[in-house]
Amino acid sequence: MRAAGLVVARTLRGIMETAAPGMSTAELDELAEQTIREANAVPSFKGYHGFPASICTSVNEQIVHGIPSPDRVLREGDLLSVDCGAILDGWHGDSAVTIEIGAVTERDKALSAATRAAMLAGVRAVNPGARLTDVSHAIEQAARRAAAEDGVEYGMVLEYGGHGIGSAMHMDPFLPNVGEPGRGPLLEVGMALAIEPMLTAGSSETVELDDGWTVVTADGSRAAHWEHTVAVTDEGPWVLTEPEP
Repeated sequence: MRAAGLVVARTLRGIMETAAPGMSTAELDELAEQTIREANAVPSFKGYHGFPASICTSVNEQIVHGIPSPDRVLREGDLLSVDCGAILDGWHGDSAVTIEIGAVTERDKALSAATRAAMLAGVRAVNPGARLTDVSHAIEQAARRAAAEDGVEYGMVLEYGGHGIGSAMHMDPFLPNVGEPGRGPLLEVGMALAIEPMLTAGSSETVELDDGWTVVTADGSRAAHWEHTVAVTDEGPWVLTEPEP
């Protein structure tokens, strides 16, 4: 899984270095597929329940599952969330980043930073002997702290969250991004979870578009999405999708 995670990390790094105003999300998808296949891996997303691309590209009010398109051209000030998965030798890696396209507003920067901080808090809670909702609680509390520090109210998307991962991309258990601690299954060495909070700059209500995939904020506010695949080890959390130094 670490090998698969490194493929994902390299792919996302390439996208982060390449994404710029004037590029289409379809061009980024082509780059992602090329990077994944050159590593002798397979894009997890392509063909998954009929999804037509190798990455999800969600722009501005789009939260998750945005479909890359030659018609979606990035503009200065866009906030782009990219979700990427790869399969290598039957094992999955899954990670997401939010990318600032050119100069974005301070509010958008804070939204992305708050979402990333929530993800990292969840990562730190992945320890043997912890309960599943200890991770949920850590994510929620970090998001609330960031909102208080930023002086805003972030919406926490509830319908979507983290999940088990390993020989399949989505495995039990579902990992909510909010919850009281001390509930759910015990985390044991050898388990792996995808930690993935999504925050909005407004309401937490969501709408799925007619394409059957793209999920947007109901009020049109912007959204951010960060994700890592994390293994439970005796030494604590091991981030399998962390890039090499």
